[in-house]
Amino acid sequence: MLKVENLRKSFFTEEIETIALNGVSFEVKEGEFVAVMGPSGCGKSTLLNILGLLDNPTGGSYSLLGQEVGNLKEKDRTMFRKGNIGFVFQSFNLIDELSVSENVELPLIYMGVKSSERKERVAKMLDRMNISHRADHFPQQLSGGQQQRVAIARALVSNPKLILADEPTGNLDSKNGLDVMNLLQELNREGTTIIMVTHSQHDATFASRTICLFDGKIVTDVKSRL
Repeated sequence: MLKVENLRKSFFTEEIETIALNGVSFEVKEGEFVAVMGPSGCGKSTLLNILGLLDNPTGGSYSLLGQEVGNLKEKDRTMFRKGNIGFVFQSFNLIDELSVSENVELPLIYMGVKSSERKERVAKMLDRMNISHRADHFPQQLSGGQQQRVAIARALVSNPKLILADEPTGNLDSKNGLDVMNLLQELNREGTTIIMVTHSQHDATFASRTICLFDGKIVTDVKSRL
């Protein structure tokens, strides 16, 4: 489903080069749940941005669903991302001025889905996330756990092939964090492919495989024993 080979990413400040990724190679099969771990500054977020087509690599190749996407132009990246990738962020990234249902509906509007179908898909997804009773509320009226459920609903409503999660429990207490991880694991067992960046050893146990980065390189790539 996903394959990166010798992926490299450098940032330049004046004449100083900072290497964020240095020859990263791995594959992710359809239906896997992969956790990416490592210390701050190891390249986790940079990798996730490239996998999510929010940035291009400096070198190497990246293919998703059989298509080379590593060096797509911005417009083509955006179109490919809309139809195939869903995002879940630590900070939820909900729009305060929009209701819960409007936040979840947003990706479908961008995709040009007709109104009647949008409403139906949003209603089903909110019910799936056990948040339908909050459909008309606004983000600031929700708990952190509820906001993350809305964010997951928004990520899934477009039926993406891949979910990218960046520290999905980072702003949650232990109970809400556990609820979110159980939910992600349940979605994965239903066939959703997930790549999650996390600092949490506990959260990583929910994944079927863990990749550890250090100084922009993969140092371990281990399948779960569960």
